[in-house]
Amino acid sequence: MSKATSPPAALADLDQLRQILSGLGEGVILVDRRALLWANPAACTMHDVQAPEQLGRTIAEYRKLFRLKYRNHRPLTAAQYPLQRAASGEAFRDVVVEVQSRADPASHRVHRLRSQAIDARQGGTVVHALFVTDVTDWASSEQRFEKAFGANPAPALICRVADLRYVKVNAGFLQMTGYASEQVLGRSIYELDVLAQARDRDTAIARLTAWQTIGQTEAELAVADGSGKLVVVAGQPIEMADEACMLFTFIDLEPRRRVELALRHSEEKFAKAFAMSPVPAIVCRADSLEITDVNEAASTLVGRPPDELVARPLAALGLLGAAPEKGRVVAQIGAHGRVRNAELTLALREGESVDVLVSAETVRIDGRDCVLLAYLDITHRKRRELELADAVEAIMQDASWFSRPLIERLARVRRGDAPAEPAELASLTRREGDVLALIGEGLADKAIATRLHLSPRTVRNHATSIYAKLGVRGRAEAMLWARELGMQGLPASTRRSRRGRA
Repeated sequence: MSKATSPPAALADLDQLRQILSGLGEGVILVDRRALLWANPAACTMHDVQAPEQLGRTIAEYRKLFRLKYRNHRPLTAAQYPLQRAASGEAFRDVVVEVQSRADPASHRVHRLRSQAIDARQGGTVVHALFVTDVTDWASSEQRFEKAFGANPAPALICRVADLRYVKVNAGFLQMTGYASEQVLGRSIYELDVLAQARDRDTAIARLTAWQTIGQTEAELAVADGSGKLVVVAGQPIEMADEACMLFTFIDLEPRRRVELALRHSEEKFAKAFAMSPVPAIVCRADSLEITDVNEAASTLVGRPPDELVARPLAALGLLGAAPEKGRVVAQIGAHGRVRNAELTLALREGESVDVLVSAETVRIDGRDCVLLAYLDITHRKRRELELADAVEAIMQDASWFSRPLIERLARVRRGDAPAEPAELASLTRREGDVLALIGEGLADKAIATRLHLSPRTVRNHATSIYAKLGVRGRAEAMLWARELGMQGLPASTRRSRRGRA
């Protein structure tokens, strides 16, 4: 066991040592084999006490006054207490423990500790020092991040850049791949390669090691049953616990791949699979990009019946995005006969916009060159990805988690206050009021669509309009708004009559 040399070297006596250490911002406790000899003011503050004697005169008394646990909530034994280990001459560093006063359970701290032998003697006894750093705020932020990351439905992994090993995995990734967390955590990117068969894998790895953003790329992800899963993977640099990490997020492309395989099998099966596919798909002429056929999913995506789409150019309907994206897609189809996962924002009718990944492939149908386009709606995925990245950044940099308006609404809901109906609510249409009331019940978009006999896309459009009119930042705040006013579940006629009586 190594013995570190204390700066400054060969201190003459304990009194001189105390004078040097008393002004440090880092906590310091001096011990011999059994007794606590002295503690500086910083160490006392980190234990929520006023004077060194309140820490106990011996290590045994310290154990009676303070309960210590590891971060996994396992209590420390007497021999594991850092003071005992330091007094025994053990050298260690970066030991993190939770410290709770037995007399005051509300006093809860998280300490990072290291020990060091000191070249000073007290009555012939070697003195050892325990250095203490309070990391309570860091631990609290890390705990909130854990909850946000784990609860997010978007499949995600976090890889530490220093050794390219995975340090975090959420339930979305485990569900998508069938792995257990212990099969992922601690493995390197070379053992579980999330960039396998990527178009430019070497560049992606280089950007990972350089801690730079990795753009969306198609990859083949090995899953628990031994098969592969086609995904779109992207990497976002983040900092976690003062370490450079990469947040990987994924889109499962298996439904699209199954459709493509079915389409290649035969033109007859192509026609059936095309019509029944849940993936929005469009067939158009290769020379003019004029639509010849659309499936039901594509009609729903665009919000128009098929007869309003057939025989019209893709660009005229906004289905190739805006310039310059439109020009790049057309150029790739012309030059290579295919496009893979081009990210576009489609401006559809009534001002509606949708974020999609579009892939295109040249095919022969009835002896004519055509282009098959498949659209993957990523509007919700992008929102979730942004929310996750924002959560990571906000939690790791700022302890503020909820906005002040949201906190105030939470407080009012808890108190049972009945605030006056805000003017913004009057700006909602009858249908938006119906949607807001069902949001207040906690219903998801599909359930609201079923209840109101609408399409899910129409419900999402209404929800976006509601957020803008009410000035809220998302579904959680809109739900609180509705519940605060007691309007969840009320039909529009009832709400109007209540406003009339107010």
